[in-house]
Amino acid sequence: MLQNRFGPADFRLATGVSRETLEKLQLYCSLLLTWQRRFNLIGKSTEDDIWQRHFLDSAQLIKLCRPGSLRLVDFGSGAGFPGMVLALMGQTGVELVESSGKKCLFLEEVSMSTETPVVISRVRFEEVPRPEPADVVTARAVAPLQKLLNDVARWIKLDGVALLHRGSTVDVEILEAARYWDFKVVRHPSITNPSGAILEISGIRPTNV
Repeated sequence: MLQNRFGPADFRLATGVSRETLEKLQLYCSLLLTWQRRFNLIGKSTEDDIWQRHFLDSAQLIKLCRPGSLRLVDFGSGAGFPGMVLALMGQTGVELVESSGKKCLFLEEVSMSTETPVVISRVRFEEVPRPEPADVVTARAVAPLQKLLNDVARWIKLDGVALLHRGSTVDVEILEAARYWDFKVVRHPSITNPSGAILEISGIRPTNV
């Protein structure tokens, strides 16, 4: 017998979101599945586990977003993870940075359909020369940590924080990044990936050579 998949009711129990927010997320999920038939927005192997692999994985960051954060920039948003989910859960000032035009169109439809205000920027985050600094930067496995911190350092305020999803190589990545960067890091266990972690990084400075 197949086990019951993680669904909307499980998500609400795990996060405590309101019924209204859950309904918006359900609409988001419906749009995602519709667009997925035409475009490859998420990995096909995750289509049957959207609520855990994508929604819950994104939602776990909301507790780490500092109170009063006025601007959150999500690198390489793709289908909106984690940035769109965080916006739906009440995070203000969310900017979704995504280079794919088709994915940006999808994000615009989600924003309009759920009446969730976000800024959608069709651009490669690493190519923006002088970005406006953000209070929070998020990224979900878009690049190795050492490389990613180069862009995070340009986008983040001096007292800002980066919340980064990392996989099973997280320990190696931290050690490698520390060769080039000084930073404070708090490692939070991922509730969706036992071998991964959420890194809360602040105070990013190039290592003195």
